[in-house]
Amino acid sequence: MNSTSYKVALGGIISALCLVSMFLTGVIPILSLTLPMVAGTLMMIVKEEVSTGWAFLTYTSVSLLSLFVTFDKESSIMFIFLFGLYPILKTIFDKIKTKFLRGFFKLLYYNISVTIAFQITFKLFGMEELAEQMNQYFEHGMLILLIATNPVFLMYDYVLSNFIEIYYKKLKPKMTNSK
Repeated sequence: MNSTSYKVALGGIISALCLVSMFLTGVIPILSLTLPMVAGTLMMIVKEEVSTGWAFLTYTSVSLLSLFVTFDKESSIMFIFLFGLYPILKTIFDKIKTKFLRGFFKLLYYNISVTIAFQITFKLFGMEELAEQMNQYFEHGMLILLIATNPVFLMYDYVLSNFIEIYYKKLKPKMTNSK
């Protein structure tokens, strides 16, 4: 189905689900990173069903709206710079033939994205003292935190790969049979 109405409807439904997920970060603070991950995973459905361009359009709308509807602005920033964009870009990284280079570029993207998100969060919310305190207790505390979360990102990447397989094998057949 490539009709414009289908694209708009799918983009709208995914946008709504993403925004509900982002809104819940303010209601359930313990899930402030998990819910943006879930919202980002939903972007993969738009990419697979319609196109990469349509996924970017959906991502852009969710990113802008999440800044207004989400109480937890840090979660919105993490969605904008990492969790919303990476699932769309993942197939580009996965086309790199050499496993080492593929992993290197994925981790490079992760580290740059998180660094930018942290810097914006610290500057925007006046949390520069927090970064200074972390570095005071641990020499290079922010760098250590960033490096320590790299394996978590690789697990997230693995989950995204499995999500696509599950989507095609389990979810999509059920959705197409229900028509």
